[in-house]
Amino acid sequence: MNLKSPFFEKTQHSTRVFHDEESATKKLSTQLLSLLPAQKDRPIVFVCIGTDRSTGDSLGPLVGTKLNEKKVSSFHIFGTLEEPVHAVNLKETLKHIQKLFPNPFIIGIDACLGRMKSVGSASLGIGPVKPGAGVNKELPPVGDIHITGVVNVSGFMEFFVLQNTRLHLVMCIADLIAKSIETAHNEREKEFNNSSVYQPVRHYKQ
Repeated sequence: MNLKSPFFEKTQHSTRVFHDEESATKKLSTQLLSLLPAQKDRPIVFVCIGTDRSTGDSLGPLVGTKLNEKKVSSFHIFGTLEEPVHAVNLKETLKHIQKLFPNPFIIGIDACLGRMKSVGSASLGIGPVKPGAGVNKELPPVGDIHITGVVNVSGFMEFFVLQNTRLHLVMCIADLIAKSIETAHNEREKEFNNSSVYQPVRHYKQ
């Protein structure tokens, strides 16, 4: 089970929005777009970490599945409900990505536990997500930047808390993240609408 620690060093580029906040999609997508590389030929890869065997930890695979349905053709998606990226195959997946793409720009997506007042929010920031940190697992950090969703409260019996997290809340956060990525993708495509560099590669089976 992959779960990152909810504690990050704050930077001027960090953004936090709640799934039911007005203009949440616009705020998150605008910030994401500002952090994506300017080079149109640099591969952008989303690694959506988690497992559908735990409600709270299903955020990443849900986002990956939704992105495949939205057909964000210039982004590369790893981690879905059908083919999740989790503790068992994370290292192998990262090696596979490095072999597939020259100098990929990676965005790690994962669930996390946090303070009560932060539950239901999504955060975007510079630096990698650290899967497993919240439940004392040592896994490689993922991403040049990260997007995380606070799905429940931390501090006590984390595995039990994850298993008893409401799916409705996880779905709401996943919808926000996926819509924000789709919006950023479409805006980016407008900027490069005369370019034929991007290739429609969306989902990769392990």
